[in-house]
Amino acid sequence: MRLIRLIILAIIIFVLVNIISLMKAYADVRIKDIARINQTGETDVMGYGLVIGLNGTGDGKGAQFTVQSVTNMLQRMGVTVPTSKVKIKNVAAVLVTTTIPANAKLGDKLDVTVSSIGDASTLEGGTLVMTPMSDRQGVIYGYSQGSVSIGGFNVQVGGNKIVSNYTLVGRVPNGVTIEREPPQFDISPGVVKLSLYSPDYTTAQRIKESINDRFPGSATTADDAGIALKVPSALASQDDKVQFIAQIENLMVNPDAKARVVINEKTGTIVAGEHVSIAPVALAHGNITIEIKSVPVISQPQPFSQGVTKETTDTHINVTEEQARVVYFDERTNVSEIAAALNAIGATPRDIIAIFQAIKQAGALRAELVVL
Repeated sequence: MRLIRLIILAIIIFVLVNIISLMKAYADVRIKDIARINQTGETDVMGYGLVIGLNGTGDGKGAQFTVQSVTNMLQRMGVTVPTSKVKIKNVAAVLVTTTIPANAKLGDKLDVTVSSIGDASTLEGGTLVMTPMSDRQGVIYGYSQGSVSIGGFNVQVGGNKIVSNYTLVGRVPNGVTIEREPPQFDISPGVVKLSLYSPDYTTAQRIKESINDRFPGSATTADDAGIALKVPSALASQDDKVQFIAQIENLMVNPDAKARVVINEKTGTIVAGEHVSIAPVALAHGNITIEIKSVPVISQPQPFSQGVTKETTDTHINVTEEQARVVYFDERTNVSEIAAALNAIGATPRDIIAIFQAIKQAGALRAELVVL
């Protein structure tokens, strides 16, 4: 009997160990997915350009910079036109922006973002003309040009207007061709630094331990955002250093995360992390609806009087207050329990945003609240 108990206990331990191993393997991610090798950095570039071919939705007469830009462009093409004669309703002035990766090569094509800076109503159907793209020091890395894609529409007929998505910002796919390479990353020094996308001391420590298990003594933590890597002396050649970094990037670690609730009030989106919890708190929630109706009333004068017919307004105000719905959260509440409780009382995304903000102000939310 004792032997059978020992066998059963051994089986249980074996199963638990395997479950824990599977859970850990499931949670582990590659180092390259949560950190990057410190390079010289990405290069932000921008340019001032014109979007042409608009269907009367371009800048108005008040956008003098657009008029001057069109005049200058025509002059470079050998066409002289007085500024007062230039019509710009089919042209919009825009800023063109993009980011060039540190490892970009000559001939690479990147998407660019086009944003209106005048009073155009939409960039739909427009074409970006050749625009130089330069960094903050004025160094030109390429030229952007192409058809603007906005992923929506803006139709206005008379007093009616139908808008889908935002039409004053668009993208030009493969709009810029790299004609100048940014400063390249050189791993010739003996120390390379890993930078975490989301700085965290716990994650940095785990990365250091994972690297040192594979390459003893190679990693030291610099701070919560970085790990310094000392290239082993045996890896002297450039190819060996690249292989060393490639192996580092593919090591697996289990990253930690802060308890955080992110709220986007513009879209009504709420995202809560797994470590979010709240202290014991009672929540009462209800809505007050105020409805105001204006009914037109025609006032007719008496027959043969000197009065005139007038239109007046009769206003009715109705206030409806919902009965408060009370929810109690205990100490062990997690994200799933919070979501279930709020869904049970029929809270909308807007309601949940207000609830989370109130819980934070009450000091009961044990997480960082980020409002976008």
